[in-house]
Amino acid sequence: MPLYKTINYNSSTKLLIWEITESLEELLSKVVLKEKTQKRLDGMKSQMHQRAFLSVRMLIQEMGFTDKDLHYDEFGKPYFDCHNHISITHSYHFAAIIISHEKVGIDMELQREKIQRIADKFTDFECDYLDPSSTEEYIKKLTVIWGAKEAIFKIRNEKGISFKDHINVSNFSLGETQTQASLHFDNLIKDFDVHYQEVQSNNFEGKFTLVYAFEK
Repeated sequence: MPLYKTINYNSSTKLLIWEITESLEELLSKVVLKEKTQKRLDGMKSQMHQRAFLSVRMLIQEMGFTDKDLHYDEFGKPYFDCHNHISITHSYHFAAIIISHEKVGIDMELQREKIQRIADKFTDFECDYLDPSSTEEYIKKLTVIWGAKEAIFKIRNEKGISFKDHINVSNFSLGETQTQASLHFDNLIKDFDVHYQEVQSNNFEGKFTLVYAFEK
């Protein structure tokens, strides 16, 4: 299929989502990988992970880049040798990237009941407005919160940041698409704009939550 959706956030920010329906062989035939990337691909045990990894390369090709342009720093954060920032995510049958002149982070998660069991591992501040008695809404909101914290962590990428203790996501409505968040870490306070939306697969069951954040 593949390019599921393109979001032109503004003149310097673009987000692309890929729905992964191709076989591993199909994807391999459409991308050119540098040696380092090929070794990384060969080391992956899961074919689903391999397909997601290659789908990201398809997305950067859609944006006019190639695998040779994409690098990773010592902490695993992706970057280009230019003024564009990039963030990457994949979850099951989706892969997505966001490219911007601004510092950005992206995350995509399948909405699952099991997130309720680990809510106390990444929420604290948010407990003031969360309502566990409303199960469906609770799962959806937890997924947005997790995605927001993941996206912010990808922006800062600093050792020691705790989702629970250092990142606060402000109250929000599922009927809206934007909220605020803040990072309090090592005497530093940073604010973020957070955007979120639900994504429904055309070919597979399950609903996903897409979240992306910008550092103010």
